[in-house]
Order: sequence, then C-alpha cells, then structure tokens
Amino acid sequence: MEENRINLTIDGKPVTVTDGKTILDAALENGIYIPHLCSHENLHPVGACRMCMVKVQGRDGVAASCTTRAEDGMVVDTKDELAEKIRKLSTDLMFKTHPSECVGCPKYGKCQLQSILQVVGDTGRKLYAFPTRIPADAHNPMILHEMNRCILCGRCVRACGELRGVGAIRFEKAENGRMRIVVDGTSLNEAGCRFCGACVEVCPTGSIREHEAIAEKTIGKPRNDALVPCRAGCPAHIDIPRYIRFIKEGNFPAASAVVREKSPFPRVLGAVCTHPCELECKRNALNSPVSIRNLKRYAAEHEESSWREKIRHSPATGKRVAVIGAGPAGMTAARYLASKGHAVTVFEKQPQPGGMMRYGIPPHRLSADTIDLEIQDILDLGVTLKTDTCIENAPVLLRQGFDAVYAAIGTHRGIALPVKGNNLDGVLINTDFLRQNAMGTPAKIGNRIIVLGGGNVALDCAAVARRLGAEDVHLACLESYETMPSSEEERKWAEEEGIIIHPATSFLEIMGADGKVSGLKIASVKSFRFEADSRSVIELVPDSEQVISADTIIFAVGQRPDLQDAFGLPLVRGRIEICDGCKTPVEGIFAGGDAVTGTQSVIKAIAAGRDAAQQIDRYLGGDGEIEEALAPEQHRCAYIGKFAGFAMLPRQEAEVVAPEIRIKGFERMDLGFREETALCEANRCLQCDLRTDLAPQQFWSSFSQGGDKA
Repeated sequence: MEENRINLTIDGKPVTVTDGKTILDAALENGIYIPHLCSHENLHPVGACRMCMVKVQGRDGVAASCTTRAEDGMVVDTKDELAEKIRKLSTDLMFKTHPSECVGCPKYGKCQLQSILQVVGDTGRKLYAFPTRIPADAHNPMILHEMNRCILCGRCVRACGELRGVGAIRFEKAENGRMRIVVDGTSLNEAGCRFCGACVEVCPTGSIREHEAIAEKTIGKPRNDALVPCRAGCPAHIDIPRYIRFIKEGNFPAASAVVREKSPFPRVLGAVCTHPCELECKRNALNSPVSIRNLKRYAAEHEESSWREKIRHSPATGKRVAVIGAGPAGMTAARYLASKGHAVTVFEKQPQPGGMMRYGIPPHRLSADTIDLEIQDILDLGVTLKTDTCIENAPVLLRQGFDAVYAAIGTHRGIALPVKGNNLDGVLINTDFLRQNAMGTPAKIGNRIIVLGGGNVALDCAAVARRLGAEDVHLACLESYETMPSSEEERKWAEEEGIIIHPATSFLEIMGADGKVSGLKIASVKSFRFEADSRSVIELVPDSEQVISADTIIFAVGQRPDLQDAFGLPLVRGRIEICDGCKTPVEGIFAGGDAVTGTQSVIKAIAAGRDAAQQIDRYLGGDGEIEEALAPEQHRCAYIGKFAGFAMLPRQEAEVVAPEIRIKGFERMDLGFREETALCEANRCLQCDLRTDLAPQQFWSSFSQGGDKA
C-alpha cells in the first residue's frame, strides 16, 4: 500500500513525512535535530522530559513534539523562545540531581544528556545541587545499576515492560519523596529478567549499563558485532540467534537452513566445531554458555531438502576454476563458485575427499558417512571431483586452461621434534598415524603409548591408541593444564577413558633399547616462551627429571603443508604466501585454509573457503556476492515475557557413550541432544539480536541542523 505523505515546515525548511507520524519524527527524518530524552523510536512517547517542546503556528503555548502528530501545512518553530526556556530549565533540573563529573564517566562521549547540554545550554541559574545518593549495585550479573546517574526518563522501565513484557524494573517512591527506579525483587534473577539488554540499550546516561568486563569486549567493534558477539565470534558469521530461535519454535529444518546459508557442512560442524561462538556467548556471565554446537547438530540431523530449491544457480560463465584439495576450505570454495556459474574441478591427492575432516579427525568423533553426505551435496551442484590426483605444480593448471586456481591443500605433514631418539622404531607422527587409521590400515603400536602435544590432534591420537587396544596411554605437553590448546571437553573425555595427562612437561630424550622405544625422559616445566623465530625457551624445575616407560611415542606437536618448491608458489615458513586477501604472488592463483594459516579448525577453513570464493568470483568478472537466503523469513518477537529463574537455567549436556564401552571401537560416542533437551537448551538463549532491532541513540552532532544550536 502506498504511504500517504504530508508536507509541513520546520524552522523554515519544507519537509515531508508519512501521515500519522509526530513532529519529532518529521524533524529527525529530515535532518533537523530536536533535543529529546524520554522519547525513543521504539517506545510509546510520553512527553515527560519537556526537552522536545516546539511552537506550532496558530496554537497557544508550546507542545511536546514527540506526542504531537504532524499535520499537513503545519508550521513549526523548534527555536521558539518559550520552548528554549523550558528546555534549559529541564536541563538545569536534571543536572541538579546528576553527578557533576563528565570526563570520568564510563558514558563520556556517548551520553545523550551530555550531548543535549552542549546544544541546549542552561539557564544560567545556580540551582542548589541535590545529588541522588544511591550506591552502585553491581551484585547482579551482566548488568550494573548506578542509579545516581538516573534522570528518571523512564526509558528502561518502558523498554522492559511495554517492549519486552518482562517488568523486572519499576518506579518506586523513596522515603524522601523522590521517585527512583528499582529492581522488582531482591535480584534481576528473582525479578524474571531475561538479560536481553534492552534497558542498557535505551538508557541515555549509563545509569544502567553492562559490567566492565562485558563492555570492554565491545570497544571498537561495529554495533551489530558488539551486540551479538556469538555471531561475530563465528569465523563464518553464522546467524546463531536466528537458528536457535527456529529451534525454540520446533522448526529444525529452518534452523539447519540458516547454518547452510554460511556453511555447506552443518552436520560436520555439529560434530566437531571448536565453537568459538560459545566463548563469546554473553550467558558466560550468568552461569554457562548456550550449547551452540550441540543445537546446530540437532538441527542438522533433522533437516529436510527444501533448502536445495533456494540455492543460487547462476548462468554458466564459461570460466574454469581448479581447486587443489578436497578439505573444508577447498570444498566450500567449490560449492560457492559452482553456484556462481563457474565450472569447478577439485583435485584431491587422497582416495576420498574430506581432507583433515576424514584423515585427521577419528571416526568416533566424525563419521565418514557424515562427510560423504555433505560432500555429495556439493558435487550435486556440478562440481567435478578427481581423487588420487596429486598436483605437483599449481601454475601448470593455468596453462591447462583453468582461469583461476585455489590451493587449499591443508596441513597433512606432521612434525617430529629434534629430540634424541626420534628415529627409533616405535616413533610415529600424528598425521600418518591418524591417516592410516582412517584408511583402515592402522599403524602397529604397543601397549604403552605416550603422545607428545597438548592440542586436540594430540588427544585424538591418544583416543585412537586407546581404541586400538593400548591399555597405558599418556599425553605430555609443555603447556599447563589450564592453557592447553585442546578443548576442555576433549580433555574430560580423554581422562574418562583413562588417558593420563602430564601438563607443563618437557621432553628431554626418547629412550631406547635394541633400536626400539623403551621410554621417555621428561622434566617439569617452570616456564616457557617462544622467540620470534618460533624457537622455544624453556625453564625447567630443578631435579624434576623422570622416565616414563613406553613402547610407542607419537609426535603430535603440529603439522605443516606437504609442499615442495616445485609446487610453484612462494612459501613462508613452509606455508603458502599470500599478499592481498587470498591472492598469491602468482597471478590467477589463490590460497587459503590451513595451507596459509597453519592448522586451525574446520570452521575457520570454511570461512577461508567463503572468502576465497568471493575473491575468485570478482577476479573472474563477477560481483563476489555469495550470500543466499535458504531459510524462511523469521519474525523476531520483541515481547519475550518474564521467565522466573531464567538466569540460572542449567546448561544441557549431550548424551555420551560410557567410556568403558566407547573405547572398544570407533562407533559414534557423542550422541548429541534429544528433542526435549534441544528445546530446553534453546530456551537459554538471551536473544541478543533483539537488541539490534532497537534504534541506536541519536546525538545532535549527527544532524545537519545540529551546528545551529551549538
């Protein structure tokens, strides 16, 4: 329906606005600033602060522009003498009870009251200061109340009540007769607070704001990234609150489709994602983060095929792209480039695609069937896959007629430390050990295993050794237990399976007898650091040396790309050099994933593949646009309601096979959520994205007319 527009004049400037809007709306939409405090775009106007007073020609007195409907032909003067006097008096009265300091205030430079003082000024009167002496209340999680800064604009109360339907805060008359804003109970948790942050978002002075530890993380970030840290923390920027909301509604296929908008591997991620999003989840400040990965997994395992109908199928461009490596980075790039109409051929050295997903992550954590299923979805887009094909020189592919090449070969070459005894019989390398197991030809090991390394790959090696029958499995690493690069979850699983972890340990010598491994000499580490050239400097605890008996040592201290100079691309410390995005110094050749960054994670490899697809498409003459709308539209309901005890809702845990059973083979050990568990966990989400629907606070300096009032 076409909007009905009306015409009026504000401060001599002809403006138009949609019929039904207020004078304040008309002014702000046309770049004319009228001071206002109690008014907010998302809240019903009340006209209480008296800041937005204006003179309407032909009417007696002045009117609050936030509550006065604009009319066709209306003539408005925002600088009327009486209106200005009322504004100045209102400013004086607010500052009478407000703390006098500005520079030391956490809201300094972002305070609407400060901004209004700059444009309005004061009456020149010296009113008797009557500051509100209310101590700061920091006992609630996430949200800090410093009500001595409150100017009683009422925005927070209205946002919590009328907008969110929670009502966790309210007005109350104090003993001295003053009104104040208080929590409706002994704590926000008792008051049923949903910790959505609406009160923080609308507060003009910072009397209600997030605790410093949370606020510090938002400094320098774009608004949406600061408000929705889980989405910003995901390397692929999957819209996490959106798919969790679909799960709450029981629409699991839609939830999985949201994930697919950013990644072609939702099932893989549901099983093995390192979930950096959970580290960013604001619920960490309440009790524990939302179990985002497990929710993703449940949705992916209950998806339907409707998303396939919405995939972009651009007309053929006539351009050919070669992708070297069928791991997550390579296959992700292939998927989006194929959708853009390019003819994509993927070359894979191994017999099957998947890269480190298949050959580096053990099947008890990520099954081959899961990998096959999601790679087939990519091949169905017309991607050609050539396995058992080793590309020894990347530029050759350009001479063979390809218009662009993407090198995403991963890091399939393990590293052995220069420790005495590293060439003994019984010394294995992580990548070889895991690859052989994945191919069904496991390496011969003994019964007493020591894995050297503290990351997830090291724990995978230890878990595989346990499942291959080793009864005495140890893991030793330089890092302290708390700083081990492996996930807390994997460490817990390892210890449940009887794997003994030796943190803060240096490996001095691999002991041998008759040319075979017999043990490992270790010492406790007091401290260590890495020099600029990556050499480690280790300080040992005196007299802490000991020998652990072993017949097999597995190095799991890192990987690198299996590359030689003949590959035809410049290398930096064994990794492919890039100079602009993912371009290499060789024209037409791009690189990404672990081959550039070193071993990281599946989700980071997927993000790298997306970035490469965009850059390669632009290089080939396209627009680089790979975004797709695979999920249905979603209505975000702002009215979320009170939820008693919401803050302390416990994190739901996935069902995991008992250790004494799971170590007997490579069957799936993490069974994920049941439906009721998934629904319970989805209900723990704070719905941080609702805050992005609130209009950002407005300051006079952003308006064309602002300078006139300075």
